Amino acid sequence: MAYNKTEKEVIELLNPIINDKNIILWDIEFKKEGPSYVLRIYLDKEGGIGINDCEEVSRALSAILDETDPIPQAYMLEVSSAGLDRAIKYDFHFEACGGKNVDVKLFAAIDGMKEFTARLISKTGETINFEKDGSELSLPENKISSIRLTVEF
Repeated sequence: MAYNKTEKEVIELLNPIINDKNIILWDIEFKKEGPSYVLRIYLDKEGGIGINDCEEVSRALSAILDETDPIPQAYMLEVSSAGLDRAIKYDFHFEACGGKNVDVKLFAAIDGMKEFTARLISKTGETINFEKDGSELSLPENKISSIRLTVEF
């Protein structure tokens, strides 16, 4: 996965805000949804992100975005926690979530499976390694539609 130009520009503006607060940028999305554009910021930190953290980051980022105006079209800004079922897309996600159970969706079925739950072992190059039912399963990244942390109660 790679960030688009707008996402990269926003990350540069966002980093000074969150670094001072020991907050981690988990993900960012800038995309068109229906007739509108949405800029979504997903955050995390040790002990979890609270509503006050999201509000504080949203206010600070909104002020900087209004001042620098890097996004020419109108958009909605959303700042939230990465969530319990957070998406795992980037290399640092795989490092942070190694050993945890994940829900995996494939673009096309492999051995009759299109969706499964497994323990995430690692990502090596373009291959993602899982443990499923006591066996190691290695899949090319381009065969995987999504990986999300499993919500366990």
